[in-house]
Amino acid sequence: MRVTRLLAIGLMLAIAASGCTTSEPSLKEAAAELQKDTQRLETDDLFKNPLMKLRILQRPDKNIPCAKDKFRRVMRATANDERVNEPLYDHLERTETVMENKLVRALGYKLEFDFSQSDAEDGRFIYGTKEDPAIKVTVYVAPEAPTWRLHAMTACLPQ
Repeated sequence: MRVTRLLAIGLMLAIAASGCTTSEPSLKEAAAELQKDTQRLETDDLFKNPLMKLRILQRPDKNIPCAKDKFRRVMRATANDERVNEPLYDHLERTETVMENKLVRALGYKLEFDFSQSDAEDGRFIYGTKEDPAIKVTVYVAPEAPTWRLHAMTACLPQ
């Protein structure tokens, strides 16, 4: 009996030490990742081009209360890819594809595809997530300037 109890306690300690717990990420971790995303946008070759007019409207440097003893961080940005001598549909297709590629390759988001808006000419939404730490991004691809309107935020997390 004593051996069984010692084995059970040893197993629980081994599991805890290996990090196999189900705790959510901290706000600090999620905020750091969102700040890295902001820096990645600012240093990306495409968005460094002054013609893209990247503007960070809200930096993820302030805690925003969202529940009892929980907070989130938010990043908002806009950028523009001027439409020159191309049909609106082609412009939206191209700019949507460019942003999807940036979100996946440069920022590491997993996209949620919505095929119902593939022919929309009044604008399109791109939805992406990062699981660890929990961050969601929504990008509105607009037919008018600014072309891209990004809104990324962490989950509601304890400090």
